[in-house]
Amino acid sequence: MSSVPLWLIYALLSAIFAALTAIFAKAGLKDVNADLATAIRTAVILLITWGIVLFRGGVEGVRGLSRNNWLFLVLSAVATGLSWLFYYRALQIGRVQEVSIIDKGSILFTIFLSYFFLGEPLTPRVLTAAALIFGGLLVLIWK
Repeated sequence: MSSVPLWLIYALLSAIFAALTAIFAKAGLKDVNADLATAIRTAVILLITWGIVLFRGGVEGVRGLSRNNWLFLVLSAVATGLSWLFYYRALQIGRVQEVSIIDKGSILFTIFLSYFFLGEPLTPRVLTAAALIFGGLLVLIWK
């Protein structure tokens, strides 16, 4: 029996914490402005992540970042911020189950954007998974 790849363990942990994020966010958004809630979430994440970087001694790595690193990390941050703002707004007015499923539709965009921009292959396995995800989204939005 082969061991479970480390990336898979991290991905599963990410999924578990993403689920908790949705549940905790929905509970915390009662009678709170969604933008304020996102700002609070972002501040907490900022403190935690910089604390980890400082604890592990990773600050020196900042000097080694290229312009390309900075460009794409900043673009990623902008995309993340916009995603969170829209996600919290949707959670505030929608059902967490439906909002989370639609949000995970980002997987479809990721699959195709990774093909076009990163040259990652579209294997039959990946395309089958994408089709199933798309089917699930259609089931959810079909009235």
